[in-house]
Amino acid sequence: MMTIVTHVTLKEGSEPEWDAAMRTRLAAVRGRAGWIGTQLLIPSDGIHRRIIIGTWQTRADWVAWHNDPAFVETHARLDGLEAAPRQEWWHEVLLDVRASELDGLRGAVDTARDRLASALMATADWLRGTGRGGA
Repeated sequence: MMTIVTHVTLKEGSEPEWDAAMRTRLAAVRGRAGWIGTQLLIPSDGIHRRIIIGTWQTRADWVAWHNDPAFVETHARLDGLEAAPRQEWWHEVLLDVRASELDGLRGAVDTARDRLASALMATADWLRGTGRGGA
């Protein structure tokens, strides 16, 4: 798995248009072979800067996406809104740990399992105390 980190400096006043073009691009990449996810960040000290963190199965998947017509169309729009050349750094992902939408479900299942176990144990104790429980 590979992650590319891209730093972009925008022309002053172009932020809303650039952000909209990037939303269009990210909507188009959904479901693309090899694409895992993308984060678009605004540094807290730089309203005119953006950081794109894209994660792909392989660098070749990323290169293939750059030949897609949806990418090419937004690339032209975005380039005209940028004040300086992009800076990019590639990284091989060593470890990827994230919260999952299932984390909340797991917690609910764990709680339900524990309550059920307590109820069953209480029922078994009650049955033994009344002489209705076996062995």
